This record gives sequence, structure tokens and C-alpha cells, in this order.
Amino acid sequence: MPNTATLEINGQKHEFPLVKGTENEVAIDIKTLRAATGGITTIDPGYKNTGACESAITFLDGEKGILRYRGYAIEDLAQKADFLEVAFLLIFGELPNQEQLEEFHSDIKAQSLVDDDVRKIIDAFPKSAHPMGVLSSLTSALTAFNPSSVNVNSEEDMYHAIVKILAKFPVLVAWTLRKKQGLPLDYGDNSLGYVENILKMMFKKPNEEYVQSQVMVDALDKLLILHADHEQNCSTSTVRIVGSSHAGLFASISAGISALWGPLHGGANQAVLEMLEAIKEDGGDTKKYMAKAKDKEDPFRLMGFGHRVYKNLDPRATIIKVSADKVLNDLGVEDPILEVAKGLEQEALNDDYFVSRKLYPNVDFYSGIIYRAMDIPTDMFTVMFALGRLPGWIAQWREMRLNNEPIGRPRQLYIGETHREFKNIKKR
Repeated sequence: MPNTATLEINGQKHEFPLVKGTENEVAIDIKTLRAATGGITTIDPGYKNTGACESAITFLDGEKGILRYRGYAIEDLAQKADFLEVAFLLIFGELPNQEQLEEFHSDIKAQSLVDDDVRKIIDAFPKSAHPMGVLSSLTSALTAFNPSSVNVNSEEDMYHAIVKILAKFPVLVAWTLRKKQGLPLDYGDNSLGYVENILKMMFKKPNEEYVQSQVMVDALDKLLILHADHEQNCSTSTVRIVGSSHAGLFASISAGISALWGPLHGGANQAVLEMLEAIKEDGGDTKKYMAKAKDKEDPFRLMGFGHRVYKNLDPRATIIKVSADKVLNDLGVEDPILEVAKGLEQEALNDDYFVSRKLYPNVDFYSGIIYRAMDIPTDMFTVMFALGRLPGWIAQWREMRLNNEPIGRPRQLYIGETHREFKNIKKR
């Protein structure tokens, strides 16, 4: 393979180096393009063909359906590791040994108390406020209670900031849910595992003993692992570009939460359930809606099928389908919405139109089903996504700062008016 790419403009040739990744991906390094060509830039709406960084965290091959964290297959991690192990792996680059894992969890528990004044902030929100707006605001507010900036040149400072956000974020997630449901806020139980504590904080009723469901623990643990990172997506890129201004970790993650909120990103699993509810209200005829989805003249869009990155099966969906089936069977949930979901799933898996186009149920489809079965409100689904994505955001922010990446500053192609003379208001 050649070492350079040649770009010819108006008869002039310019050479740019080719950069090769460890998985044989090739990129053209164009950082000298403007200087070499006298100001010419590229235009790439949505950055679909533009790499903004070099990263050693996550590898994704959408054509082959491959997802790996730090070289480990997502299938192995989901089956053999727990969420806290995966968080450690993403952030620090290696799986922890037993001593490292216990110390990591112990340090997280030591930082799990959230300043009681944060209650005053959450009390100011109406119950009607969307949980993602509440979570983003509370995460940003953590900066006020932790005003000192992180010294990225100090491993101790970096570690302390990482442990602090991993400790406090689940509390904010649980408080967001409990505020919505009118329940008293819970500070958690440090005798429990990380995921077990999250569930107890979310669901414990003040007037009864909380009984842990291992089925729910296992399902949530897998969901959080599957959502932990996904390369340079919208929210992750947001965290990196906000952090590139040397904004702090909490502020950068708050920005990532806002980016995740949209229905084209983290809000997709909420959109799935809203679609299922609409189908149920219309009689629950899944065949009718599959026909509508195949009709190019029909505006109906089937949510939760196919993926803009994976052109084959979403490997995360294959894993979580097993958990979805187990949750529905073991919890004995009877819900007409979930019956509609199962009907759509069977239609898609056996319909030549969907199979030939590889429009299989994706991770958003199955995660929505699981959250529904766990009695998590629909507008909390994206909050749960954020909880899973937290280690990935931290890892990406840490990598960006340690690499001392330049501040993000995209270019544009101006298509507005050229110079115009100003007219007095009486002459306009």
C-alpha cells in the first residue's frame, strides 16, 4: 500500500500521508491541507468520513458486526465480566485483577454521598420535567459542589475525579426517577454491589423491605455493558469537543447527556416504546404495521430495526435478546405492549423484505422491552442509557486530555450573502 494520497487541484498536486490503524483502517491525514493549498478545506456534513481523533478505546466494524472494548469482544465481556470490570477496562485500558477491582469499588463507595443541597435543585423541578433535562442539570451542578479543576497531569487527581463521578452519577439517576414518581430520595446501600445498589436506590419503597431480583440485576448489568461505549458517536464526540476546551469532566459529561437526549441517538429506545404503544392503541395488528413499514409512500417509520452503523446484525442485540427473553419469562410479565413487541420481532425475523435488507431488531428494541418489563418509565430509558455510557464518556474524555488534543474547531463553507452596504432604517 502507498504511504501517501495525492490530491490534484487546478493542475497542482498535493501529497498527504496515509495513516494506518491497528485494525488496518486507513485514513488520509489532511491536517496540513489548508496551509498546502492556500485555504482549501473539506466539507463533510455529519463528519461521516472524517476522523477527529486517534483512539485506543473501542473498535467497531459495522459491516462485519464487530464491537470490541480495548480489544475484547463485546460477547466475551457481556458473558464473563461485570459492569464495574468493564468500566475499569474502558477507562484505564486493562481488565482489573481482584485487588484492583475491590479497591476501585471501595473508592467509589467512599465517594457515593451527594451533597444534600442537591436536593434543593431537584426539588425545584416540576414532576413533568423530562428526566434527561433533570439529569443533565444535576450533573452540571456537581461542578458547583466540586469547584476545583482536575489536574490532568496528576494521576491521583484524575483518578479521584473519575471515582467521584462513577459514585455520584447513579445517585442522580435514581433521584431523577424517584422525583418523577414522588418517592423519597435514597442514598443507597454500600453493602451492595454497584448494579445491585442502583436498583435498590431506584425501586426501594419507604414502607416495605426491598427484595433484590437477580434476573433484573443480570439484565441491567448486561445492558450497561452493551451501552458502555460505541466509538465516536454524537454524545461521545460532544464530550470530547467540550472537553477539548479544557472544560471539566462533570461539565463535559453534562453536555454528552444533552447530546444523548435526541431521538436519533439515545432516545431511540424511548421512541421504540412510543411506537409500540401507538400500535397497541390502534388494535395491535403487527402485520398491518409491517406492511406500512414496507410501503415507501407511507410515512410510518419502524423504530428499533436496523442500525446506521451495523450493516449486519447488531452484536449487542444478539446478546440482549437472550436477556429480554429471560426477563419476560422469569418475571412473568403480562403486558399487551410487550406482546406487540414480540409480534413485530417475529414478523421481522421471518419476512424476506426485512431479512434481505438486514433490518433486524437492534439493541434499542430489546433494551426498551427490558426496561418496560422492569417497570422503568418510558422517559427514563435514555437516562438508563446514559448510566451505561458513563464509563465510555469518562474514558474518551481522559484519553483526549492525556493526548493533549487541540481544541475542536470545525470549518465551514460559507454560502450566505456577500458584502452588502448598510441601509438606514428609513430606507429599508
